[in-house]
Amino acid sequence: MKEEIQFDDFTKIDLRTATIIEAEKVEKADKLLKLTVDTGVDVRTVVSGIAESFTAEEVIGKQVMILLNLAPRKIRGIESQGMLLLTTKPDGKLSFVTPDDSNVENGIEIG
Repeated sequence: MKEEIQFDDFTKIDLRTATIIEAEKVEKADKLLKLTVDTGVDVRTVVSGIAESFTAEEVIGKQVMILLNLAPRKIRGIESQGMLLLTTKPDGKLSFVTPDDSNVENGIEIG
């Protein structure tokens, strides 16, 4: 378990539903995909270390959960503007944390 946080810390987190609309492999990086994500608030770029578990083609159209208000960070020269929520399965592969209902619109707050 990570360090305990206060309720006020949790309220700062902006988690939302989103859909991956474009994806491509990051050149010279085995683990990274460059994703274009429709957050319902905007369309942004997220660089994610998921390429060992997913191809670019199979994530397009996938509805995901995104941490929107993470400070942007340059990864391999690409500004990443958020972080997707994933978990690791027993076989070591990643799995997206997704809404239970496929009719959830982009931009819905999670909390």
